[in-house]
Amino acid sequence: MLPAKNRLKKKRDFEYVFKQGRGLKEGFLSLKFAKNGLSETRFGFVVGQKVSHKAVVRNKVKRRLRDLAKAKLADVKKGFDVAVVTGKGAELGSLEDTAAIFNHLLKTGRLLND
Repeated sequence: MLPAKNRLKKKRDFEYVFKQGRGLKEGFLSLKFAKNGLSETRFGFVVGQKVSHKAVVRNKVKRRLRDLAKAKLADVKKGFDVAVVTGKGAELGSLEDTAAIFNHLLKTGRLLND
């Protein structure tokens, strides 16, 4: 489980990231990120009904993404809010595919420590 201090929870935080943040897209994942002025990086995940109408499937995708974010937390630069948005095909991708895309987006966005 991702620690509470590293989670985006409030609607206004998500809105700030979507309005002010930079965006990247690859495959079935999109990444929006913005500086937050805090000493921690926070992640939020959006899995809409276009991915699946079944909540079980959407929650499985979110759990998978949370685990990937937790594993990369030590390598990610501090002071960012990151929103991960999934598209169609996220439920079909394997864990390895999802991890590869997620890592590539973090590298492309220069969110990883050198």
